[in-house]
Amino acid sequence: QVQLVESGGGLVQSGGSLRLSCAASGRTFSDYAMAWFRQAPGREREFVAAINWSGGGTKYTESVKGRFTISRDNAKNTMSLEMSSLKPEDTAVYYCNMVIGFQAYWGQGTQVTVSS
Repeated sequence: QVQLVESGGGLVQSGGSLRLSCAASGRTFSDYAMAWFRQAPGREREFVAAINWSGGGTKYTESVKGRFTISRDNAKNTMSLEMSSLKPEDTAVYYCNMVIGFQAYWGQGTQVTVSS
């Protein structure tokens, strides 16, 4: 059974920085791509960033390019999202995601709140 646990969320002022982490267990972490999604109140969950199995390939949604950096440490079974120049519109619950075959796994989410 795959378990994903996010941490690192909090309250930060506009322009500030936060680092989110996702700890994975239950499967061979390095076999799979990973991703971050987020969901703001009243809105659908949206893709934020993804990283391939080796960490050599990444993809970002347009609104976070140049501000967020996704990375992973396969030796520690962790994935991170370094967020800088945060804006109020980045406020959301951030979720860690792993897809194995046709099964998507999600963490419980971590709240990020950016005050203006």
